[in-house]
Amino acid sequence: MTKKDIAVKDRLIFALDVPDCERARALANELGDAVTFYKMGLELMMSGGYFELVDWMLAHGKKVFADLKFFDIPATVGSAVRQLRDRGVNCVTVHGNQSIMEAAVENKGDQLKVLAVTVLTSLDRGDLDDLGFDCDVGELVLSRAKRAFESGCDGVISSGLEVARLREFVDHKLLVVTPGIRPVDNKPEGDQKRVVSVEQAFQNGADHIVVGRPIRDAASPREAAEAIQATIAEQF
Repeated sequence: MTKKDIAVKDRLIFALDVPDCERARALANELGDAVTFYKMGLELMMSGGYFELVDWMLAHGKKVFADLKFFDIPATVGSAVRQLRDRGVNCVTVHGNQSIMEAAVENKGDQLKVLAVTVLTSLDRGDLDDLGFDCDVGELVLSRAKRAFESGCDGVISSGLEVARLREFVDHKLLVVTPGIRPVDNKPEGDQKRVVSVEQAFQNGADHIVVGRPIRDAASPREAAEAIQATIAEQF
């Protein structure tokens, strides 16, 4: 279990994967105080009004995770992070090698946290073969997490399946954010292949979990979020 001093309610990050900012605001209003931390990704970025929504979230006392997965030459990634660092968001994701991560870290300022993507939870062994990675998924996650730590990143994005081993071999200072959470069972769903339950994620050492569809698509999103929050509270 992680020992970081994080407010229990902030350990749940809701993936606000909806097609437009109007729907995002309506869903946030419906969730109310059941969710304090929101992940806003590329779908919302491309819909228009992304930063206006960021400002709205911050004005309502929410934390924002800009899941934009920057991946370009180091200078461009550094410039993108520098543009973002004064927008009030809590963290941003980056892809890539050590020089890309270092450029992000050099430009993040004092408040913005840089999280390195290890291996997307939508990828399995067959996908890695297609991409030309001749290694075990766990080994690749561990290798990238070590490089993220060496680069000065604040944390990593990692499937809950690999967190325990990551904690064993990489410094516990790293923040670990775990997507691919399925509250009811451990069956893959949709585009997520490497998934775990809420309890498994935290028992393996995650600091935050990211939950999307199980909340968004529930008959009552607020009740679904509250149930997950109750499960988290039991772990701490």
